[in-house]
Amino acid sequence: MLRKIIKIDEEKCNGCGACAAACHEGAIEMVNGKAKLTREDYCDGLGDCLPACPTNAITFELREAPAYDEEAVRRSQAKKAAAPAKLPCGCPGTQSKTIRREPSPMTRPASFAPAQITSQLQQWPCQIKLVPVNAPYFDGANLLVAADCTAFAYGNFHNEFIRNHITLIGCPKLDEGDYAEKLTAILAKNNIRSVKIVRMEVPCCGGLENAVKRALQASGKFIPWQVVTISTDGKILE
Repeated sequence: MLRKIIKIDEEKCNGCGACAAACHEGAIEMVNGKAKLTREDYCDGLGDCLPACPTNAITFELREAPAYDEEAVRRSQAKKAAAPAKLPCGCPGTQSKTIRREPSPMTRPASFAPAQITSQLQQWPCQIKLVPVNAPYFDGANLLVAADCTAFAYGNFHNEFIRNHITLIGCPKLDEGDYAEKLTAILAKNNIRSVKIVRMEVPCCGGLENAVKRALQASGKFIPWQVVTISTDGKILE
């Protein structure tokens, strides 16, 4: 039959998996790092996936396609609901989880050998583009939004910044698209207690700071926030 259905431009697709997460019917899957319309009969033609795509890789087209099979979609949804949850990109390393950390000593006397530094990361994944918007660890979280390079430039990053925070990282210069929409959804749909932005002194990091500020405004909430800038030689500037 001739009907409206989505079309995915693989050249524009960056493999973030946001469209697959937004498609409640399960018509889209990630195949070899790219979004694919694998079940045309699952696509209802409403386009919930379009606004989720950060690269505008999805459009509508009118063409011959199987009719939307609502009953098949319901059976598929019931089957998925009974299976272990995972993110749409399919990589086992992106499966969302909370990490429980036991309290550890911060310092040791100089006469002892240096203590092993314990990771303070409390959740996985931590990339802005990969975290699920409604992850349970966002409830009541103090949010840290950090530029990729900050943890390498500042030696005590885990204890001073990641500790007791849910951490999101990204690089506005290297990543395609704008973080503001994803961050707005996280702030609007969850009980976020505070936001700390940690960026490098380089100008391109301003994109991350601006995205968070726009997200805070668009969320419609009053959330305490602050910005910390790290110099390229590893010092806190402000």
